[in-house]
Amino acid sequence: MEYKISGGNSGANIYIDNERENNGIRFFDVNMVLESEAIPEQFCLSFKTPDVDIYSVWSPSIRYDRSICPDWRKQTTTSSLASWLPLHALLSSRGRNRMTVTLSDVKTPISILTGECEEDASIAWDINFFIVPIAALKSYKLTVRIDRRDIPYYDAIRDSVSWLENDCGYQPAPVPEYARLPMNSLWYSYHQQLDVDDIVKECELSKKLGMETVIVDDGWQTEDNSRGYKFCGDWEVAPSKIPDMKQFVDRVHATGMKIMLWFSVPFIGTGAKNFERFRDMILDKTGDEKTFFSLDPRYKEVRRYLVDMYVKAVKKWGFDGLKLDFINAFGLRGKSLEFDPRRDYTSLEDGIDALMSETTAALRKINPDILIEFRQSYIGPAIRKYGNMLRVTDCPNDAIRNRADVVNLRLTSGKTAVHSDMIMWNREDTVESAALEFVSTLYSVPQISVKIATLSDVHKRMLEFYLSFWRKNRDILIDGNLLAANPESLYSIVCAEKDGNAIFTAHTDTLIDCSPYSNVIAINASRHHSLIIKGANEKTYKTLDCMGNVLEEGTVIGLLCEINVPLCGMIQII
Repeated sequence: MEYKISGGNSGANIYIDNERENNGIRFFDVNMVLESEAIPEQFCLSFKTPDVDIYSVWSPSIRYDRSICPDWRKQTTTSSLASWLPLHALLSSRGRNRMTVTLSDVKTPISILTGECEEDASIAWDINFFIVPIAALKSYKLTVRIDRRDIPYYDAIRDSVSWLENDCGYQPAPVPEYARLPMNSLWYSYHQQLDVDDIVKECELSKKLGMETVIVDDGWQTEDNSRGYKFCGDWEVAPSKIPDMKQFVDRVHATGMKIMLWFSVPFIGTGAKNFERFRDMILDKTGDEKTFFSLDPRYKEVRRYLVDMYVKAVKKWGFDGLKLDFINAFGLRGKSLEFDPRRDYTSLEDGIDALMSETTAALRKINPDILIEFRQSYIGPAIRKYGNMLRVTDCPNDAIRNRADVVNLRLTSGKTAVHSDMIMWNREDTVESAALEFVSTLYSVPQISVKIATLSDVHKRMLEFYLSFWRKNRDILIDGNLLAANPESLYSIVCAEKDGNAIFTAHTDTLIDCSPYSNVIAINASRHHSLIIKGANEKTYKTLDCMGNVLEEGTVIGLLCEINVPLCGMIQII
């Protein structure tokens, strides 16, 4: 490949060296040396590759439209410390890797773009460095990893993530056992209308169904229920909702459940008493620029204040974990680009990194098994050093997005616990449609957000059955090897395999190939009324509905056998 470098600071020496190959993977280093220390200006590394057997694009930040796109409207992966990661892949129509590019620097704001060149049917690649301003520096270096091996795309992605962890120094945080168990999250079921007695009753019901932790979300810190962020920043308990926070936590613990608390990390509202204190330590042009802004973590005073709030929640109130939200809302623009000698960090990325490091160090000193949740888009290797739970971004009652993002996160998250967005449904919906919300997230740790006391009997039976099924099979579902077909179609069929056992969910493809496995469970998440079973001739089977009722037992006959399985029901093949 021929490389072209454009842009950059005047007089900058930007060059490629140390090209090498290891086990079929190509590496080279990109270097930049400035004449004197300065804010680096954006520069671009460009190259082209032939468009041969390339069908789709895969990237953590390209989540739904994975078409190739022309070079005048390129598909774009963005990455920074607090958002996504620098990985961009081209795939064949059979889901084989054709080219996966990964960068060793997950901290600097970078973009990777690809697009089809009409003139010669090639793929144009652009890697843009310093897409938003960072602190002044004298030199810069990173490694580009190019994997063109003909292997399944998910193996290429997982190998890239392993390289970032093991070769680039981004070792993820350890994962406590409770981060891997079902949770009740209160956001969709309560929003800001919190009621202590009602929540405690829900915890009692949740525990019986197999949930182990409850997450108290936005609303505990304000009497205002308009769902804005005007009153964030003081982090004082709203007495009309929670008269005694410590007593509330103790009551939840008495049900046998752990409890976590939500904070919107960057936000400070104009209605907060602390707004005047931090008025000149906020990031310009952030928030809605009227009622709330993002604090600037480059100030030691800001970081100390936030860390103290989190320590208070864990040490004084007794919380077992924190949901640290909106890490990606920090932004550097406007007046915040100007120098301020009061800051102990110049780079915003360094400031965020320091805030997260100081927070987790303080919390783990109190509780080594502290639970810390982040959500898309702050899910990259740097953030995984701090959080041990990564959740799908908000997609209420949206089975398609929840299933797609669960798989997306599983492929890039190593052993970090991946959580679904909170599972919810309309109480008037059919039990099968309600079950689809759960089934779509089987390969993650489920978070439930419905009021159990108000569920119909069939909805409650379904939830109880699937929570029990998930717990019984979680070693396969979340620890097994994940295979996901047709990413361009948001994964038509997904499978987790371990030790000769496999669990499939059929979303739009209904052919289940059992031949490599001793035991198979297949869930019908499609709108077809049957599954096609391949390679299980003369094996016995049992079908169940979405509440666990046995419908039929028999023997598979023939190489291909069509068996009736209702929506969100399953077939067990032994």
